[in-house]
Order: sequence, then C-alpha cells, then structure tokens
Amino acid sequence: MSGGAKILVKLGGTLLDDAASRDALARQIAGAGRAGARIVVVHGGGKQMTRYLAERGVESRFVDGLRVTTPEIVDAMLKVFAGTVNHELVASLNRAGSLAVGLSGIDAFLVEAEQMDPRLGAVGRVTRSNPALLEMLTGHGYLPVVACVAGDRAGAVYNVNGDQMAVACAAAFGAAQLIFLTDVEGVLDEQKKVRSTLTRGQSKALIDAGIATGGMRAKLNAALAALDGGVGQVRIAPGAAERVLERLLGGEPIGTAMVADEESTQ
Repeated sequence: MSGGAKILVKLGGTLLDDAASRDALARQIAGAGRAGARIVVVHGGGKQMTRYLAERGVESRFVDGLRVTTPEIVDAMLKVFAGTVNHELVASLNRAGSLAVGLSGIDAFLVEAEQMDPRLGAVGRVTRSNPALLEMLTGHGYLPVVACVAGDRAGAVYNVNGDQMAVACAAAFGAAQLIFLTDVEGVLDEQKKVRSTLTRGQSKALIDAGIATGGMRAKLNAALAALDGGVGQVRIAPGAAERVLERLLGGEPIGTAMVADEESTQ
C-alpha cells in the first residue's frame, strides 16, 4: 500500500466546528484515500479554543495575531486541539471508512519547535519535521490526523500556527500537493475578486500593498514557504464548496493555485 500521490490537507478549525461540515469533509478525504492517495491531514481549532477558554472565564490575548500561550492555555490547548477537535475529526474519518490515527507534533518528534518570543509564552516556531511516522502510517493504509501542537527534545510543548505546521509536514513528507481548505473563497485581489493563480511575485505584491492582511497574509506566506520547501502545488480553496476536494484533485480550478514560476496568470 506504499504507492499513490502524497497529499496534505490543512483544515481550518471553523470548518470542523459544525458536525455536518466535518462529516462532509471526512467523506471526501476518505474517498481520496480509497482512490489511492496517501493523505495526511493537519487541522487547527482556534475558534473552539477561544470558546473553551471563554466558557471558563479566561480571556484570549493576541499579539500580532498569535495567541499568548500561558501554562493555563497550554493545558487547554492539549485538551482542545489534541483532544476534542482531533478525536472528533478522527471519528468522522473512521465513520467515512478511513483508518484515521490522531496525532500531534509531539508524537515521535513529528514536528519540533522552539519558543518564538518570550512575550508570547509557549508559542512555537517550527524548527524541523520528521516524516518517518507519516511515511510508516500512510505506507500501510492509515490516515494521520495531526493537531497543531509541537514539542522539543527537552519535553516542552508549544502552540504552533496550523498553516506553519501544515507546511512543515508537507515539505518533510514530500507532498505533491498541499491543499488549504478554509472559510474563504480564495485569495482576493485589489478588486475583491478571487485570483485563480498567483505567482510568488504576485503574492508578495498583494502582501506589500496591504491587500492580503491578517490570516490571508499568513496563509500566503505559508504557501510560499511550502513552494520553497519543494511542495509541488499549493491550493487555497473554500472548504464549504460542494465536493471541493474531489473537484480539486480532479483538476478543477477552485480557489487559488500558487505557482512557483512567473508564467502568465489571470
């Protein structure tokens, strides 16, 4: 069972917050696996995390879009990201016919990190990803589902941006495609229209001009890092679109495709 194209799918936490949306995506991912692809899923859970903390009277503080991660929030992060969100998704995938395995970056040093900034607490910057576990599992027909939690060799635990986690895993795994399924239609240009393709230079121009900001700016930077890391193709697409993964893998131009060269785009 070692053959098949390697695909990494990053699921935003918003898409997983609703059971119907989660199950629909799980069916598509399971279907791609049955068709022969070797799939790894990386997921976020920021919306669920914020709600969990608010229910317990803990205010979420952000610096430059990153959640300040105190020891109390590390505990919550493990419960939410690596606990509830991860295992609900694993259950949906198994119900759809996959052999899903819930993981985080801590497992077998899958993703290692270091502290990004003392002001942010236990927010991590990825330093390396070790693909052996992903290779072993996908090579035997299992579907790894990775929560965006990383660690280091000293046993520290870090909150890692989900897009950066996805890029690290995709590059180490040698993915032919990295697909970001999000809650937006794709990357918008200055006319608020979805760009079907973007080169490196065009992506950087959108960032420099302040058109791509916040989460989309982070996603574009992550996509560029994936291309630099050797990932063949990167797509940013709406996860709520009907049969989106099936259509993307069939070559339909949904959302935005990131391309490495400067060929003409529209």
